[in-house]
Amino acid sequence: MLKDYVLQISPGIWYFGFFNGLGPARTQSKMINRGKAYIFSISIVIEGCSTMGVWGPYCNQSVNMIPCFQSSIDRHSRNLLDLNMYSWGSLNHMAQAGEDKEANYHLSSKWMTNKYKQVDNNASMFVTADNLLTCNNTIELSCLRNGELNIYAMDIVSITSQFVVSLTDLRFNQTSSTENLGNFSGILLLSYARYNAMPLKSLHDYSADISRAPLIVNSPKVGRWYIAFQAVNQTEANGTIQETFLNGSLCFSFMLQVPECNNGKAGFNCTWEAHTLQRASKNSAVPFASYYLPDSELGSTDAGFSLDNLLSNSSVEQTAWTYFFLDIPTGAAGANMHVRLSSDTKLNYGVYTKFSGLLSMDDWDYFANSTSSSNDSMFLVSDDSSGKNVDFYVLSAREGTWCIGLEHPSNANNKYRTTMSIWLEGCPNHCSHHGACRNSIDESGLTFYSYCACDRDHGGFDCSNELVTHKGHIWQSIFLVASNAAAILPAFWALRQKAFAEWVLFTSSGISSGLYHACDRGTWCVLSFHVLQFLDFWLSFMAVVSTFIYMATIDEASKRAIHTSISILTALLAVTGATRSANIAIVVAIGTAGLLLGWFLEFSVHRTIHCPLTLDLNMPEGWQNLRSWLQNLIRTLQKRFHWLYLLLGFITLALAAACWTLEANESYWIWHSFWHITIYTSSFFFLYSMRTNESNEEQEPAYELTRQDSLPRTE
Repeated sequence: MLKDYVLQISPGIWYFGFFNGLGPARTQSKMINRGKAYIFSISIVIEGCSTMGVWGPYCNQSVNMIPCFQSSIDRHSRNLLDLNMYSWGSLNHMAQAGEDKEANYHLSSKWMTNKYKQVDNNASMFVTADNLLTCNNTIELSCLRNGELNIYAMDIVSITSQFVVSLTDLRFNQTSSTENLGNFSGILLLSYARYNAMPLKSLHDYSADISRAPLIVNSPKVGRWYIAFQAVNQTEANGTIQETFLNGSLCFSFMLQVPECNNGKAGFNCTWEAHTLQRASKNSAVPFASYYLPDSELGSTDAGFSLDNLLSNSSVEQTAWTYFFLDIPTGAAGANMHVRLSSDTKLNYGVYTKFSGLLSMDDWDYFANSTSSSNDSMFLVSDDSSGKNVDFYVLSAREGTWCIGLEHPSNANNKYRTTMSIWLEGCPNHCSHHGACRNSIDESGLTFYSYCACDRDHGGFDCSNELVTHKGHIWQSIFLVASNAAAILPAFWALRQKAFAEWVLFTSSGISSGLYHACDRGTWCVLSFHVLQFLDFWLSFMAVVSTFIYMATIDEASKRAIHTSISILTALLAVTGATRSANIAIVVAIGTAGLLLGWFLEFSVHRTIHCPLTLDLNMPEGWQNLRSWLQNLIRTLQKRFHWLYLLLGFITLALAAACWTLEANESYWIWHSFWHITIYTSSFFFLYSMRTNESNEEQEPAYELTRQDSLPRTE
């Protein structure tokens, strides 16, 4: 049993996939699906509060939404981080000097502008904003006791450069005025932020000591963010930081600010050009197949659009950025986003992509240029030696807003035409022209996905991995087809002995196996693949079992009854699971059972081997009878078989079983060719091991399936 736990999951659609053997080492033949088979069931249990707005192990703690209002501001450089902060030194001074005998310290009147320094994973950044979205908690003051958490939620509805959480008021209320206040420099108000999930002290995306510096989240993703506040008291002992009990409560109010750019602009200073791309559907049988164009190009049937009039320019910086935003529709999570940049000359552009957020040089999901790219399992880059193209796929692109950023020279030379194309399509690279693109829908019936069904010589999710060369394919086909010529050995012997039923079986088995492998290798299919596969395995099973039945010298009626029974059993094996590894053991067991049944019938009718039926209490005489019976059995078997050929038959049969089990993806063709040779050779040795007694006139004629008994049947 395999269990997996995901704590504090994000809301939305989750996809679970089960893969077995995915990648370049796929099978070279449809015949290879043996090995371990997995039958599994899955159970998904989601534990959480049924009501939105509450959280906690008992769903008794509230999550407060932060109301926001938007205000226009003058367009000039403004450092959002130059905020009035509190000096904990003033609090310490107040406590030590005894300025407040009631132990209620109010810091809001002690404004002090501090120079911002980097704290934890936050970075200072100057932002030029056209609009400022400001959010405040509705409760004037929120109070926290030691270790308590208050959680708030807010929605980022559009792509922005950052949001900043800062305090507007902070107070410490002492519960007892008689205790020594001591040094309060260790009293901290910590803030945690997490995207689409509840933040905890041990599980968060961003954190800061907000009592000393604001919490800054750069390039936040679009969606719901949760902000948590926690009051702690830290003291240093022997060089290590320890948390001690906070005897009192910490009350605070805060403000959250989100800078926004006007339409057509983006970036951390709102100076770079930004374009929203619209989706245009393609006339294709593939669901959600489409391409993206800017507003000025809508109505064009050409997926490519020129960048000449869309790029940003700057007289200050050598490198400029141009942003493009597009939406992957709901239900297209299995489609691939294909981006191509083409130019008449060598490109010196960098193409960055990020999901649900504004990208930057330090924050992106995927990257590619004409010489290098990021390395990711869901990112496929096409090689281009000329340097004039940047071509890549984002596989199974997530539903939602994507940001594509072009890093390019600030003064782009319009002498050379540069075009950009963005598609939403199914199989990447059209399966490299080495397979067929198949489309399907997930179990929910809501999401489309596609995959490549590669030919015999290629593998990988886009069929770009060559499993075998063209020359190797020819030699493998020759081996697999020509090795069936070994069926001539048992077929010739059966024909010589006038065992026409066995001759028909071995001949048809060799022919059907050759035709099946010719079709399986993609050379020629005289019938459908499944028909040829059934004929190959069924006739092979029948040939093996018939070899054992031939070794039992019983009357024609008995052989016909046994043959009818095993033909039904082997047909069921071939049609229900022809390629199971256990089939070879099952077939040998059926043949052995048929042989023993034939010997039993022969013994019960002709009494060729005399067995003592009574138990003699005279021990010497009893042992003498047993020894006589064993000697009679050995003489009978020696008269019937050539022991050397019988031994060779078992050896080659064991070799055939070994070849069957050694078959693998890469070595299938060689081991299966040896399987053909050894299994037919073992049948030849078993048939040849039967002694013929031409002087015995009463000997039964060789059995033939096609021969009918013409004698009248009387009572």
